[in-house]
Amino acid sequence: MKFSIVITTYNRLSLLRRAIDTALAQTLPCEVIVADDCSSDETEAYVSSLAKKLRESGDERLVYHRNSVNLGHSATMNAGVQLSQGEWVKPVDDDDYLAPNCLEEMYNAIALCPNAVICSCQAAQVDVNEVEISITKPAGPGKAFYIPQEDIHYGMLLELVPFGTPIQVAFRRDAFLKSGGWDTTLDVCDDIDSWIRIAQFGDAVFLNQCLAYRTIWTGGNNQKSALQRRLDINILMKEKIYALVSQEHQANLPSFQNIKTYLKLHWSLVALKQKKILTACEIAGAAVLNPFAWKLLTRNHLLSKNQSYSQQKNLKKQILFSERLGDVIHENYQPNPAYSQELPINFKFGGMAAFNQRKIFSAIKLVFDTVFSQVTQKLLATVALLNPRKNRSYQKQMDINTLFLYLLVSEKRKSSIPKLQDLQAYLELRGAIFSFQQGKILMAIQMAFPSVFSLAAWKLLLKVVLLTQLHSTQIPIRKLVLIES
Repeated sequence: MKFSIVITTYNRLSLLRRAIDTALAQTLPCEVIVADDCSSDETEAYVSSLAKKLRESGDERLVYHRNSVNLGHSATMNAGVQLSQGEWVKPVDDDDYLAPNCLEEMYNAIALCPNAVICSCQAAQVDVNEVEISITKPAGPGKAFYIPQEDIHYGMLLELVPFGTPIQVAFRRDAFLKSGGWDTTLDVCDDIDSWIRIAQFGDAVFLNQCLAYRTIWTGGNNQKSALQRRLDINILMKEKIYALVSQEHQANLPSFQNIKTYLKLHWSLVALKQKKILTACEIAGAAVLNPFAWKLLTRNHLLSKNQSYSQQKNLKKQILFSERLGDVIHENYQPNPAYSQELPINFKFGGMAAFNQRKIFSAIKLVFDTVFSQVTQKLLATVALLNPRKNRSYQKQMDINTLFLYLLVSEKRKSSIPKLQDLQAYLELRGAIFSFQQGKILMAIQMAFPSVFSLAAWKLLLKVVLLTQLHSTQIPIRKLVLIES
């Protein structure tokens, strides 16, 4: 499997030098093609001279192509790919650059997925001084995973498949050519349009590694288009994706009108962040009144912005756990017999797990609390029935499982789950809601304070509600591990 790097450039020689250097420095040798869109600066002289110097030392990897006239970014990329000899192409804009092991890591992952046609990695956003601003979030499980072709477009529609910008992506050359290349009529989203069409021909590979660097500056192509134009192109992209969603996901497909409304809401908020109030109002229109638009916006914010995939998996576990614990809480201190029978067994295996992990203190505490909880359970229940003021104490005894589970979480996972006090506050808040729904107002009030004032508890409750609804109403896209972390 051979790679070709295609660097598109136009009048940015100072930045182009860095892009070429990082391409030639790849740990996996590759062809490097500089596709010049008829620059008027010293680009031609510099690249031609460098290519000649390399040839004299026996290195013929650097190839220079120059358009006879200025044709635009898309046409220049197409010309570079046509010249390439590799089976896979790694596009690079001249103001971006690569980590030395970018192609090697992509090669290792792609080799494990024979049907792959497109690959994407994490990227760091940097300023003009190469100071890191942010890093794109991990997109799924393991060090590398793949998404089957049947799931790609559905995931793209709901923004669960973040391919990213050209510096993050590599594609198979034959799939690119078969898809028709980049659309020369587009001035923005020409790359996304290409990913949509390439994904028709095979699987997508993702690497949870930062292997590329994208420069954020006023001269970037993404800064040149008006927001309304970007919205219009975004709607066009979604329309193309919508038509390609596989039959497997048709039953869960939202109406395109709802998708369009969501996009308007999203871009109106972008305008607000840029302090373009009038533009925001013009774009939003009736979108601010659409519940689906807000639901999708909130869901995407939770999944794409605030959480890594591992956090999502932990949150799903919290959903299952909180459902069980919620059953106990809302039973009004009449313990569920099935749960009571399972409790010692769960503690027993929890103790064994803690002991096996060499968490001796946790294991001893689990065993002790198992015995203690069984002895005190009926006593606390009886006291609670006689004295409603003790309800909160009983509820806390029922929540002792929270501590047990928390102690068993490995240290490397602790940073990706809520703090113990926040999880406790969430469970108390949820118990209060259950009690209120059953008309047990006094009990609800006793349970709610002071948790009702916990912002973290409300945030976690919102996440649980949204994710529970999401996973109960939509078929999840498949993310299959290629390389473990």
